[in-house]
Amino acid sequence: MARISMWTGEGCLFSSISTLMDAFSIANLWNSAVDDAAPEPLFEAQVLTLDGRPVEAYGGIGITPHGAISDVTQSDFIVISPHMPHVGSLPGRLDQLLAWIERLRSCGTPVGTVCTGSFVLAEMGLLDGKLATTNWHFANLFRKRYPKVNLKPGLMMTEDQGIICTGAATAVHNLALHLIETFGSRELASVCAKALLVDPNRMSQAPYMISEPQKNHGDSQVLKAQELMEANHGTVSAIDAIAGEVGISPRHFKRRFKKATGEMPLKYLQRLRIDAAKRLLETSQESIDEITWAVGYQDTSSFCRLFKQHTDLSPRAYRNKFFQSGTFLPSGIL
Repeated sequence: MARISMWTGEGCLFSSISTLMDAFSIANLWNSAVDDAAPEPLFEAQVLTLDGRPVEAYGGIGITPHGAISDVTQSDFIVISPHMPHVGSLPGRLDQLLAWIERLRSCGTPVGTVCTGSFVLAEMGLLDGKLATTNWHFANLFRKRYPKVNLKPGLMMTEDQGIICTGAATAVHNLALHLIETFGSRELASVCAKALLVDPNRMSQAPYMISEPQKNHGDSQVLKAQELMEANHGTVSAIDAIAGEVGISPRHFKRRFKKATGEMPLKYLQRLRIDAAKRLLETSQESIDEITWAVGYQDTSSFCRLFKQHTDLSPRAYRNKFFQSGTFLPSGIL
């Protein structure tokens, strides 16, 4: 039996913990159904707090734990619940949580978290020098707070030296399937993926990421350049022309643009064009060639390669995944 210890704190996002609990329950049911000889449940999961007292999750949800972290001296896996890093401060007494985690890690117990739970692990220093991911929306904030972490926000799940991080909220299913396969079998994980209606092959957050350009930088000329590129992304012929429009020499423009936005102007323009292409793929029936030309490129093959670099999907696969036809239910269903 795999003993899973789930820590929760004040203000946590409890949905990740409850989703894992449900997934483990379903795995136990399927395991007993396919293996009559199974003597006991495959998973035993416990919700823990620092002192064993109830806590209130984000949204006012009351959580009554099974016990305190000090009650658990052996575990097969630790799960750290996520918190909203931009809403309030991270939970207190992390030194006590860290001491408990380190005791169990010294015995070989791995640790995992979901979504912004990576902020909690990073705050305790557990991710320094390690590969990690988090909710893509908070990637910039994470990098500013924890520059020692090798953050890869495009990844759905990372594992480095016994510490697992996953991406945005629904990536909890990836963690669940990983644990079901680890402590059960690949066959059981496959059955559970079907039962939960989860795509087990989601390996990247890149198709879901929305660009968030940096504009609060205080450089009015760079901001004007950003606005010009956004308004004319399909017709901009050269970055130097944008530099001329805002009255900066080409060499100084590139340096100032990178300092203000964190990107070189050509990369910024490419991202604007990819974002425009994504919107057209989601909402129109224009051909790939037509979309290529509409967003400012002439060669469809080159555009398709660039699109896949940004999204991990070809334009056609992206359209198949995200096209909004306006018809969501068969006629007569409501």
